[in-house]
Amino acid sequence: MKLSVLLDRARDHALPVIASISDEDLTRPTPCADYDVRALLDHLLHVVVEFQKLAVKQDADFSHTPSCPDWRTRFPAETAKLVEAWGQPGADEGIAGNMQLPARTVGGLALLDLTIHASDLAKATGQTFSPDPEVFAEVANLVEQMGPTAIEWNVFKAPVEAPADASELDKLLARTGRDPHWNVTTP
Repeated sequence: MKLSVLLDRARDHALPVIASISDEDLTRPTPCADYDVRALLDHLLHVVVEFQKLAVKQDADFSHTPSCPDWRTRFPAETAKLVEAWGQPGADEGIAGNMQLPARTVGGLALLDLTIHASDLAKATGQTFSPDPEVFAEVANLVEQMGPTAIEWNVFKAPVEAPADASELDKLLARTGRDPHWNVTTP
């Protein structure tokens, strides 16, 4: 399936979560120990913008995360630009910018961030989240493919054990180092 179609589906599942975040939610902790909700929103928006550059083979700058006070309006617009950028002919071919990885893998990382962080934000704000099944399959494949490299790059933490009865999403989150028992009341 085309990467832009998967990104569009991921966007469709992420935007309702983001739109439901209130000002009171912004200081809540998230499953990403380094981020509260506000910082994770800033991070995710920054990732979305930088991955647009990578789609057109420009260099991305992940060295700092700018604060974005207008995230409520920028998320829908920037995620639409992300889908459009990865839908252009050749976007998923060759090497993507300064990441020096195959463009398809880099686009997959954008898909992964959009999906995993939407789940993080949902958990942090007491919402439910279910990714599109085809997006989930692609993200699960990428998590397996990235494995130790993602831990080395500090993209994932060391995997944690998920209970046998955990959902497939919670099992995937555990492979990225997220505690499958984490919830908004007991981070």
